[in-house]
Amino acid sequence: MSRTRLVDLLDHTNSLFRLADAINWQYLEDSLGKTFEVGPGRPLTSTRLIIGLHLLKYLENKSDEEIVRGFVLNPYWQYFCGCEFFEHKIPIHPTTMVKWRKKIGVDKFEKLLEETLNIAKRERLIDNFEFRRVIVDTTVQEKSITFPTDSKLFHKARKKLVQYAFKREIQLRQTYERLGKRSFIMQARYAHARQMKRARTQSKKLKVYLGRVVRDIERKCLIPDAQLKNLLHLSKRLLQQQKYDSNKLYSLHAPEVECIAKGKIHKKYEFGCKVSIVTTAKKNWIIGIDAHHGNPYDGHTLSPSIDQVKRITGHNPEQAFVDLGYKGEKNHPRDVEVFVGKPKRKITPTLIKYIKRRSSIEPIIGHAKSDHRLGRNFLMGKMGDRINAFLSGCAFNLKKIMNLLE
Repeated sequence: MSRTRLVDLLDHTNSLFRLADAINWQYLEDSLGKTFEVGPGRPLTSTRLIIGLHLLKYLENKSDEEIVRGFVLNPYWQYFCGCEFFEHKIPIHPTTMVKWRKKIGVDKFEKLLEETLNIAKRERLIDNFEFRRVIVDTTVQEKSITFPTDSKLFHKARKKLVQYAFKREIQLRQTYERLGKRSFIMQARYAHARQMKRARTQSKKLKVYLGRVVRDIERKCLIPDAQLKNLLHLSKRLLQQQKYDSNKLYSLHAPEVECIAKGKIHKKYEFGCKVSIVTTAKKNWIIGIDAHHGNPYDGHTLSPSIDQVKRITGHNPEQAFVDLGYKGEKNHPRDVEVFVGKPKRKITPTLIKYIKRRSSIEPIIGHAKSDHRLGRNFLMGKMGDRINAFLSGCAFNLKKIMNLLE
């Protein structure tokens, strides 16, 4: 009874404090909390706590571990997550956040983006007129992998297969641990010295070692378990792919990664997936964001992006402004007037103004990448790509609300 409540300790004019009061937590708990069922076992984690930690993670650009540790030090974070009194212990283990994301799924994260726009409406920061004109663009969300090279992938695949075989007590004829390490080091040295013929010889040796280990395991383990079977499949795919093949394997722990060329001078190729972003043309709120796999042509992502805006906002955009990467009228939605670049026909001064504002989406993408974890995705799988994009868009809108509430 002698403990002081957080609401009596904190500054009520603080932007995070005001944001915590502006969010409709009951709506989020009803939308995202239905996944959890009451029953025997450990008590359920508070839905507001887990949602609040995720929003703070992307607002502050922290990892799961950093946000859980920082929760104990920051009373404003604790109030945001629904704590009544100051807590001196970490609320959950960081892996709980991983399990929650997997259990919730992807589609329910759209509710978070929808709620950020509802907050802006309740605070009179945005009106329905904003949704009439939108700007659409794509960017690359890079995956957390190292730059892929053939020798590195061959060496890593062989090491993993040897580890898996040892755990399953499969006696290999030879592991190539010493020879493989030596070839891997020499390949890098020869490549650095521009002795490319010798470097290719070492790469070929690494490929041979991997092939021998794969065949040895297949002979001695006729019915492998799911984990070993998946690694064998990836190793075979790695051995068969050629230099100019499409849909190549670039990472063993993230096989969904694609090589995307966006024409940038400083970075010709990026390894990850394409993300489509939709913003309002006047005040630059993110009203649609999603990851697309398979490296689609930009024009093919336009219709799904407009459909997502309809689901989230409940309004059908009348005009969409895009860059020249969206050329091709066959792929455009029929109920939206799409302006690609600068049209040649005569247009009104109002349209000229909004066409010039098309490039305003570029700094939004930059802020989402540098400040809200869109630049490098650490979440696993295709589902992780989409979840990371959704939460990044939510964090951008929340940051915008906080700045306007100050």
